[in-house]
Amino acid sequence: MRMPERIKNYLVVTKPWIILGNLISAAAGFFLASKGRVDGAALLATLSGISLVVASGCVFNNCIDRKIDRKMIRTRRRALAQGLISVEIALSYATTLGIAGIALLWSATNLLAVVIVLAGLVIYVVVYSLCLKRSSIYSALIGSLAGATPPLAGYCAVTGCFDLGALILLAIFSLWQMPHCYSIAIFRFDDYAAAAIPVLPVTQGTAVAKKHIIGYILAFMAATLMLTLGGYTGYSTFGVATVFGLAWLYLAWSGFKAPDERIWARKLFVFSILAMFVLSVMMSIDFTAPVPSEMLLSLAP
Repeated sequence: MRMPERIKNYLVVTKPWIILGNLISAAAGFFLASKGRVDGAALLATLSGISLVVASGCVFNNCIDRKIDRKMIRTRRRALAQGLISVEIALSYATTLGIAGIALLWSATNLLAVVIVLAGLVIYVVVYSLCLKRSSIYSALIGSLAGATPPLAGYCAVTGCFDLGALILLAIFSLWQMPHCYSIAIFRFDDYAAAAIPVLPVTQGTAVAKKHIIGYILAFMAATLMLTLGGYTGYSTFGVATVFGLAWLYLAWSGFKAPDERIWARKLFVFSILAMFVLSVMMSIDFTAPVPSEMLLSLAP
């Protein structure tokens, strides 16, 4: 095998697009907590550490899912599914990435941020991928907690405490992932059915899944508005979150009359990414300024 192709396989097995998505959300959490007083070195270390741990989780997931990946059109060309990387090497690779990421976070952030990232890794790899994905309809719900840990860790890397802002972020990113995941399961319905993965659209039908999608989007909208009502962002974020939330809700509602569910679900999936990207940007730039007492405390020796 040519070296460039081998390097590509080791890169792709980390799922770079997932790393990028988590980087954006982690940065949003960091900027939200920083309130304009950004420590560049801490930001770089936090994002690098989180990225390494996310990459580790993705490689572990590829190892665990290699057999069912062969049954799905979307995943059957993955390196582990094709045997282009041995399981032993992949496990060592994943472990190295994880240790490097945790070590970097430990040296640059705080214990709470490290614990959050470690919890996310354990939930994603052990609880979700290894235990629940093939057996429980609730696997996506549990897995959503892992997906919420990067922005939560980014936030807590700055604050060092789990406060109302952290709770709001946990709610936002957990709730967002449910419609996102269900939309994937609908437009990739045949893949999930072939692999016997008991996601809601497959086990209870797409009509039931659409109702759940509506409910989760409503809950997501309420959580996003709490950013402003809780004093963490300005009214620009309130307005943008409302507009995108209503647009996402309208698109989800249109699914009940969609002539082609697969096309509709793909549009819903793409819009969910756009909505979260825009919200992450707003959280990064529309934070509320610290009150004078907070500024004085930050300047104190």
